[in-house]
Amino acid sequence: MPIVTIQITREGSTPGASAATAEEKAALIKGVSELLRDVLNKPLTSTFVVIDEVDTENWGRGGLPVEQFREQERSGSIG
Repeated sequence: MPIVTIQITREGSTPGASAATAEEKAALIKGVSELLRDVLNKPLTSTFVVIDEVDTENWGRGGLPVEQFREQERSGSIG
């Protein structure tokens, strides 16, 4: 019984969106389940997929909260 956890940021894939859509999440669940079926011969009905959305304030990169890192990256002060 595979259990797969996918962590994504709570940001939309289009401007103005605040999270992945239900359709995008369904596509992730389907794709991961089919991959496990095709590669490891795991039945779709035995595969569990959990999508964990992480607020941008709860993760960081390069020693900074991600929003600060992105701002520095945009301004060219990281490199």
